[in-house]
Amino acid sequence: MDTNLALLLVLSPFLGFLINVFFGKSLGKTVSGIIGTAAVAISFVVSLLLFNQITSTGKGIEVTLFDWIQISNLKINLGFLLDQLSVLWLLFVTGIGSLIHLYSISYMHDDENMHKFFSYLNLFVFFMITLVIGSNLLVLFIGWEGVGLCSYLLIGFWHKNQDYNDAAKKAFIINRIGDLGLLIGMFILGSMFSTLDYATLKTAIAGATNLNVPLLSLAALCLFIGACGKSAQIPLYTWLPDAMAGPTPVSALIHAATMVTAGIFMITRLNFIFDLAPDVQTVIAVIGAITSLVAATIGLVQTDIKKVLAYSTVSQLGLMFLALGFGAYEVAVFHVITHAFFKACLFLGSGSVIHGLHGEQDMRKMGGLRKAMPITFWTMLISSLAISGVPFFSGFFSKDEILLTAFHHSIPLYVVGSIASIMTAFYMFRLMFLTFFKEFRGTEEQKHHLHESGSLITIPLIILAILATFGGLISLPGNSWLNEYLAPLFTKVAGEEHHLGTTEYTLMGVAVLGGLLGILIAYIKYFKQDNVPEADENITGLTKVLYNKYYVDEAYDAVFVRSINGLSRFFRDYIETGLSALVFGLGKVTNELAFQGKKLQNGSIGLYLFAFVLGLCAIVSYIFLAK
Repeated sequence: MDTNLALLLVLSPFLGFLINVFFGKSLGKTVSGIIGTAAVAISFVVSLLLFNQITSTGKGIEVTLFDWIQISNLKINLGFLLDQLSVLWLLFVTGIGSLIHLYSISYMHDDENMHKFFSYLNLFVFFMITLVIGSNLLVLFIGWEGVGLCSYLLIGFWHKNQDYNDAAKKAFIINRIGDLGLLIGMFILGSMFSTLDYATLKTAIAGATNLNVPLLSLAALCLFIGACGKSAQIPLYTWLPDAMAGPTPVSALIHAATMVTAGIFMITRLNFIFDLAPDVQTVIAVIGAITSLVAATIGLVQTDIKKVLAYSTVSQLGLMFLALGFGAYEVAVFHVITHAFFKACLFLGSGSVIHGLHGEQDMRKMGGLRKAMPITFWTMLISSLAISGVPFFSGFFSKDEILLTAFHHSIPLYVVGSIASIMTAFYMFRLMFLTFFKEFRGTEEQKHHLHESGSLITIPLIILAILATFGGLISLPGNSWLNEYLAPLFTKVAGEEHHLGTTEYTLMGVAVLGGLLGILIAYIKYFKQDNVPEADENITGLTKVLYNKYYVDEAYDAVFVRSINGLSRFFRDYIETGLSALVFGLGKVTNELAFQGKKLQNGSIGLYLFAFVLGLCAIVSYIFLAK
């Protein structure tokens, strides 16, 4: 029964992919969308059944399909591990994935390749499920590479635009850099323990009497590099903002609940390795804090509504890594869940705005949409309050847990995280004021056609807004269901290291005041003063530096892209040319020898007899005179 459920969970989206790839065009857009949505919804129902089973029994489910690879003493099975962590991840991957599919039926209805879009979405969910439920690192790696491939297909879905193709290639290449680190980490673990199975690794490490800690730390560092690529941490974060080139449902799927959370999932799954590498954990915390702050500063001045949300995602991921670096895995998972709710709502809400404005993404050309799009406005407002940490929305609880953990481990990193959180509140309400308040700044034609999106778009927004409001109840201070649920997976529960007291309540108050301060500054600047960001050519000073993302892309282009292109041109123009000349030269020599040699074949029997005699004499001379 368990095997059948696991196979249904995985294969349902894959079947949807196959149907839409081969028959989607003939079935029509609506049917194609329904099939794609139903395929993921079935996986969500199976996830609920598995969640109920694991919650009631308290035990995970292991499913081994067959023996896969055996080389010397290394044995790897193709199997699934359905425990507290994987099923929890499945719930929001398939649940939010179903809402995004439903949303896409309306959003993508005018696209001629809608069936192809749904097939890619289904394939993406299939690989993400594979990543989450794999019982070992190699099965995880299949899903890991699969979501990378699907992100390339989805980001570059509108491939007639070369900029979108470039963004897709950028995402694919940068992820390959991180994936190399993941592979090296897997090789190290395989060579150390002769297994890549999670349970066997945990048992082997726990029972090891002479553990090579430096080598294990190196493996942990390599695994973290893989997580940096997939979860967009410095220095491998630049692909994620460019991923906005894809349709908005893609942005919601990649940024909210699936691909970018893979790095957090992998580190949480291998917590027993990272707990033994405190130096690597320090690196994780520092990188997370820096990423959070850098992305937040860039988000302060962006004018593209989706770019603001993209840098917000990078910043929030940085906070999650900050928690991971302190060993607070439950806290990181908590923020992953709440972030999935409010960020999916924000992306889909921005898609509703873009849909209503016929493709316009520049907030300088928006404004006054509150009355024309009330459902979109209220759902985005709720999610903005949640991400800003306003009591008592979901983000308030999860972000407060991260900052509280940071305070107990590192005051400097706590300060960095707090500043990033204040900036988050500022740029999110900057987005809200520029988009929904004051007078409309677009064209008259756009103003004439302003309207609320259809029910297939607004229903997912309402559901996600409800989750963004009440999602924090799963882990209340001092009474955390989530911590108790995940407790069997960890040797210690980070959330129980500190109890609510004067210090904790003070820090909570500081975090709330910081968020309200950010909102207040945004209110004064963009509502009271009606300040609208200047045109690109008029931006100067520090604002220009932030607007151009610290010129990191330009630096990468100068240092890596141009140098690699230059090296490629050198090999093309000189090395390849020289090798070609050598090969063709040998051919010419052979041709010339053949041309001269064929002159001897002139048909003269006397010449042939003369050559025969000479040859015979040479042989006889060698035999008798060589001694």
